[in-house]
This record gives sequence, structure tokens and C-alpha cells, in this order.
Amino acid sequence: MQVLGIAGSMRQDGNTAMLVRAVLDEVAKAGVETEYVSLAGRAIGPCIGCERCRKEDYCTVHDDWDAIADRMLEAEVVVLGSPTYYYDVNGQTKNFIDRTYSFYHRRQLAGRGGVAVAVQANAGGTRTVETIEGFLSAHEFVSLGSVVGKGYEAGAVRSDETASTAVRAAAGRITNYLGRR
Repeated sequence: MQVLGIAGSMRQDGNTAMLVRAVLDEVAKAGVETEYVSLAGRAIGPCIGCERCRKEDYCTVHDDWDAIADRMLEAEVVVLGSPTYYYDVNGQTKNFIDRTYSFYHRRQLAGRGGVAVAVQANAGGTRTVETIEGFLSAHEFVSLGSVVGKGYEAGAVRSDETASTAVRAAAGRITNYLGRR
């Protein structure tokens, strides 16, 4: 699979899921293989700081994180989205990010493309994107942009024209990036 979209919201079909899927849908129009994963309903515990991953090159805490992480290792581009909770990523997305520390030691994610997606009710999406971009930067992803959508009520992000424009721009950068590989 070329592009993996991960929605960190606990709402299976919420605004974050809609924006991540919108990026994937635009990329798919160019004939690129995509896959979508939601963290909703998944058991993803926090990093426990055990450092066993330094030897194993993989997190030794086993839960639903494993299957998603395996898919991420197979992807050429990762689109990671989170709703904004108190001006940052939500807890489920943060747990997911923290567990990728196990890939940091040998730079297992380096060289992939990455897009940060955030949804805010009124404010804070920029900080949420910064957190996701920090994750992407630490793992040496190639930044392919970001999308910040505005919406609180279910489906509200669909009417955010600024987000729609950013979705198309990010999708264009993804297809250009994949075309150069």
C-alpha cells in the first residue's frame, strides 16, 4: 500500500475521519493505492518507558497498536489526523505517536512522506498540526503539508472551503512525491 490514512478521533465517522478520507479520496483519483484506519474503539495504551524497544526494534507492549504500526511500516506516505483537544492532539493519537518511539532507534520510518491533519472547533488546530509535524520530523518523514479543518457538529468540516483547498493541495503533493520515487 502506498498511502495510509490514520484518523485518531474516537468518533468513527467524525470530522477528523472525513478529512483524512478526503485526502485519501483525492489521492485515489490519481490511481494511488490507499488504506484508511481509525483508532476509534482500539485499545492503544501509552508508552511505559521500559526501553525494551531499543533491543527489539518494536514496542513490546502488545495491543491494537501493533497491527496499525505494521501497516505504517509498509506505507510510503502516512496521513495522520487528530481532533483538537485543549489545543493539541487527543490522547489516543498521542498514545499512538508515543509508541512509535520503538521505531526511532533505527529510523524505521525515515524517508516516508507525511501529512498532518487536524480538526478544531474554533481554535487550536495549528498546535495540533505542530504536534503531528513534530512526530513526522523526529522520524525523518518528508513533510507533504498539513490540513486544518473547522467543525464541531458532525459533518461540519465538509463545508470548510479552506480545508477542502488544503486537502487538494496535500493530495497533489502526495502524488508528486510518489511520482518521484
